[in-house]
Amino acid sequence: MQKFTILVSVLALVASAAAPMHGATAEESRTNFLRDVMPILNNTGCTAGACHGAAKGKNGFKLSLRGYDPVFDYQALLFEVSGRRFNRAVPEASLLLAKPTMRVPHEGGQRFEEGSEQFNTIVEWISRGAPFGDPQADGVVKLEVEPTEMLLKEPGERQSIKVTAHYGDGSTRDVSKMAVIESNSTSTAEIEEGGVVLGERIGEAALMVRYEGKFTTVPLTVLNPAPGFVWNQLPQNNYIDEHIDAKLKRLKIQPSEAASDEMFVRRIYLDLTGIPPTPQQARAFIEDSDSSRAKRARLIGELVGSRPYIDHWSLKWGDLLQSNRKHLGEKGMWAFRQWIRDAIASNQPYDDFVRELLTSVGSTFQSPAANYFRVNDDPKLAMETTTQLFLGVRMVCAQCHDHPFERWTQNQYFQLAAFFAAVGMKPGFDSDEQIVYLKREDTDFMHPKTNKPVQPEYLLASAGMPEIGAFSDSREALAQWLTSKKNPYFAKAIVNRVWSYFFGRGIIEPVDDIRGSNPPINPPLLEALEKDFIDSGFDLKHLIEAIVRSRTYQAAMETNEWNETDELNFSHFQPRRLPAESLLDAMTIATGSRPDFPEVPEDFNAQQLPDPHVDAGGFLNMFGRPERESPCECERRNDLSLPLAMSLVNGPTLADAVANPDGRIAKAILAGRTDRELIEELYLSSLSRFPTPSEMDEAITYLGSTPGRAAKAQDLLWALINSNSFLFNR
Repeated sequence: MQKFTILVSVLALVASAAAPMHGATAEESRTNFLRDVMPILNNTGCTAGACHGAAKGKNGFKLSLRGYDPVFDYQALLFEVSGRRFNRAVPEASLLLAKPTMRVPHEGGQRFEEGSEQFNTIVEWISRGAPFGDPQADGVVKLEVEPTEMLLKEPGERQSIKVTAHYGDGSTRDVSKMAVIESNSTSTAEIEEGGVVLGERIGEAALMVRYEGKFTTVPLTVLNPAPGFVWNQLPQNNYIDEHIDAKLKRLKIQPSEAASDEMFVRRIYLDLTGIPPTPQQARAFIEDSDSSRAKRARLIGELVGSRPYIDHWSLKWGDLLQSNRKHLGEKGMWAFRQWIRDAIASNQPYDDFVRELLTSVGSTFQSPAANYFRVNDDPKLAMETTTQLFLGVRMVCAQCHDHPFERWTQNQYFQLAAFFAAVGMKPGFDSDEQIVYLKREDTDFMHPKTNKPVQPEYLLASAGMPEIGAFSDSREALAQWLTSKKNPYFAKAIVNRVWSYFFGRGIIEPVDDIRGSNPPINPPLLEALEKDFIDSGFDLKHLIEAIVRSRTYQAAMETNEWNETDELNFSHFQPRRLPAESLLDAMTIATGSRPDFPEVPEDFNAQQLPDPHVDAGGFLNMFGRPERESPCECERRNDLSLPLAMSLVNGPTLADAVANPDGRIAKAILAGRTDRELIEELYLSSLSRFPTPSEMDEAITYLGSTPGRAAKAQDLLWALINSNSFLFNR
């Protein structure tokens, strides 16, 4: 005796019960919405954000985005508008089939043809009474992909992917034709029809395979086919180089040699302090007769923890924590800035730093960490900022629906936000002061769908974590869970973020979008950095020193025949345009002319400015300084567009600084410097190196050709500052 399914719908609930069915095969009787029809809607794009999966649907018909809510979609198809999309007497005539086959006009165009596999499946489903299916038996529990890793021997090679779905009842199905396969680097690998992968160029990509709410990733490598590669082992300074080299050797990529001392001294000053060395500092380092490795290690030790180091990293954390008088008031902003500076100066362990922020209460003047909640003054905003900033997880998508590319659900979104539901704020004694406190009433956080209170829950399994109810302030529980050594995201997020500050990109990129479908470039390296950071007691200075002491960081930007196309594996240093503050401070050192910053002490440089309110004629905002309206790194712009280039070429900021009568050139001439001495000083002050012999000869010829020595020296300095060697950290 076979069985069929009787569906009972009450409001938004769908239930199923088994009943005997005669005359149908076992396979036919299992044709249902969950297993067969929902995949068609997803594969043909009906549930896409540009179609019926849009927030308001299309043309009065709405489905859940990417089919994350099959119950909702089933209700929409069967019971909205009196089920007009079905012709149960003649299933082939159903509107559900007439639209995608274009028998009637369809704004979405033709999605499949009459008589196709999709068409016949839907006909069969309708003829069987349009059963929903059993969520336990017919839901996909796992995807299996073959191969698990792809190695293409050269560009132009193709390989197919086989995708197998495992269902709750233990059965499996080949879903290769229905699965969605995407490449995160289409310039490296492209997906052709039928799930065939084409290697486009030498490099790496991650293939995301998605089917019915489940996904997995497949790493892909297109190898270099050029003959003659022989690995030349370069010195390894620490474990970072070991993990970098292991991957480069496998990919047949030879890393670049170490950068010169002249290149290194400018790079390390800019990356650790935000400002280049003075001419005296550059000269002292270059002329030091000690070995490069010894004097580089010594300089790193001097810079880490120095006053300029504190200024620079306070600026970075001020950006991330949105320290801005617009949000905090002027006094609150200064108090928050000083709290950040004190934490960096004392090298406060990172886990303590985060816990203090997340559990802060009191006056925003007397307890400056409480300003975190003045910026994030809503439970949802506080949760979104916290997860993005400290876990590298973007939860914002899950507010309206389950996350389309990750396992996070809408319920988890509101359970996490509930941790902040009791945080209240009231005015203090000062007009700008606010008091952050814990409310005793009105602390329920309501779920928008159920309209019932949501209880806080950890985002991941909380093994070993204390019960949330044991805390009078649930934020204490959240902070302990979030900063735990066992949390798989906490240490990973910060080491990945810090790595990006020295290489221009994270091991996972973007740095605040850590998810299964966005895998790291070098997983063993990321794991090693994470372990070292945890073992150090969450010591940020230790992490920074490990990175900058590596040969990988100290590599030259010049490439060889084996790494000239590599942009992802850190085989050579990639130049980065100086951020706005560093650019202005570098101009100050080069010209000897200090900009006029209003409302701050006269000796402040751009690294020390408290917030975006203070500028020098709009220069910093023009060159991409963030407004501190978001915790996202993407708020800072480091491009170099034509308007920015024209501002340097013709703008008053640089022109006035170069010609300043109290600037570097005027003082050098008054001091009686020879042409050779003056030229050396201009190169050291702008590029942190001596001129080459040919550069020196050309500059001497230019300065001595006709009268007007000062004006020509100004021309030379102007040209150096407008060069790529000045504008980029190399």
